[in-house]
Amino acid sequence: MTMGKNETPAESPTGAMECDVLVVGGGINGAGIARDAAGRGLSVVLCEQDDLGAHTSSASSKLIHGGLRYLQYYEFGLVRKALREREVLMRSAPHLIRELRFVMPHVKGLRPAWMLRCGLFLYDRLARRELLAASRQVALRQHQAGVPLAAGMERGFVYSDASVDDARLVVLNAVAAAEHGARVLTRTRCVSVAAHGGRWHAELRREDGSRVAVRAASLVNAGGAWAMKLHALADGARQRPLRLVKGSHIVVRKLFDHDHAYIFQHPDGRIVFAIPYQSGYTLVGTTDMEYDGDPARVGISTSEVDYLCELSNTYFRSRITAGDVVWSYAGVRPLIDNGAGSAQALTRDYEIVADQRNAPLLSVFGGKVTTYRTLAEQALDQLGEMIAIPGKAWTATACLPGGDLLGAAASNESVAHFPAFAAGLAVRYPWLPPALLQRYARAYGTRVHRMLDGCGDSAGMGAEIAPQLYERELAYLVKAEWARTADDVLWRRTKLGLDVPPFAAAAVGEWLRRNSGNDSGSGNIAGAGSA
Repeated sequence: MTMGKNETPAESPTGAMECDVLVVGGGINGAGIARDAAGRGLSVVLCEQDDLGAHTSSASSKLIHGGLRYLQYYEFGLVRKALREREVLMRSAPHLIRELRFVMPHVKGLRPAWMLRCGLFLYDRLARRELLAASRQVALRQHQAGVPLAAGMERGFVYSDASVDDARLVVLNAVAAAEHGARVLTRTRCVSVAAHGGRWHAELRREDGSRVAVRAASLVNAGGAWAMKLHALADGARQRPLRLVKGSHIVVRKLFDHDHAYIFQHPDGRIVFAIPYQSGYTLVGTTDMEYDGDPARVGISTSEVDYLCELSNTYFRSRITAGDVVWSYAGVRPLIDNGAGSAQALTRDYEIVADQRNAPLLSVFGGKVTTYRTLAEQALDQLGEMIAIPGKAWTATACLPGGDLLGAAASNESVAHFPAFAAGLAVRYPWLPPALLQRYARAYGTRVHRMLDGCGDSAGMGAEIAPQLYERELAYLVKAEWARTADDVLWRRTKLGLDVPPFAAAAVGEWLRRNSGNDSGSGNIAGAGSA
């Protein structure tokens, strides 16, 4: 029996937290499922062992895309599903997700031009488009995108996908979940779980060592690279073959001045992107390599850095070396083992496994950022076959926090309205620098008004703890977005880590230590219904 619409998890007489759904894993899939479940009227607890999106979900290529390269593996169903989701997500978060035009140069000796043209023809038509432009062929000698390319690439193709701040996408889903009544516990590890009397009894442990008992009617395993470990904890759960694949990226000073991205087909079978990033940089990646280590300790290798630099030098006139890399990151994707020989050929589709032999259990395997919302919707539909769910699917037409530029309902018009929204901020807050306002508009959307509520001049912003990072924003990130460390702020919430001086991390960390309080797992949201 459910607890009633938008009720928060309650404590039982034994001190345990009672809920309808315990979601383990605070990456994009777990946050998306928590949001959907809470919005359907279920009481939800979401626990994450580290920061939200701290691992795989913040180590992507920062794209919302159909997956053009998956067509070569005949994954038409996955591509169609992802293509449908591109514009759904653009409408739900017009501040965070925007169209990105890709240039695919034709390289002699690799796939012939007719094959590329056919692939893009299919890509354009597998799902309906209302916001994104169709593909077309271009003469690179006459196109701005041809200028930075190495000699020999004379023609290519341009098509559309979208870019996203992946870590913020995770946080916004968690915020939405909390505003629908979910309890979000960051830095809280699930250390044991067992079924008793048709319910799940879980023990969670915060980083300070304190313990939280949870009694849940159902359990959702969204542990990502740790999903099989949780499977082992959940007695009687069936195993699924997974392969861990490491993807690494490098960031260098910008290699070109226009706003298009590149997709390069490489002789070794990999597809690599070069993407405009944070105005002054280019993001190059990714590698696909089998990984058998600890997912928490994954990092880019020297050979991967050299590989990405060499690949960049193959296609661009401007040459780079390992010394030009200003930032790099790596993540581990838990992919379903579909028998493919290479890591590149493994399916990026997801599988949701239901099991109610002991108590209702859903385990999520695989997936990609683009399909997280439809994955969550499908997960809740399957959960509804095991427990009573008051509400119906709702996220396809709902805005994520900050995306309600023209009201609560997602719309094509809100996507087109973003430039006017951003311009309006300059009128409303004329005392803030234009570059800062533009960052606020993209990161927070309409939530910028909450962050700046009661602030009428620059003095109200408080001290500038790091360049372009004021106490006002830090306080908001602590109160509304579970920020607890300098990395949370500089790399996942703002991306300011690319531009701030070396002392900034220590200064931000010290401010957080003074102002965050001791309860790193409280997850309370100002004005929300969190417990």
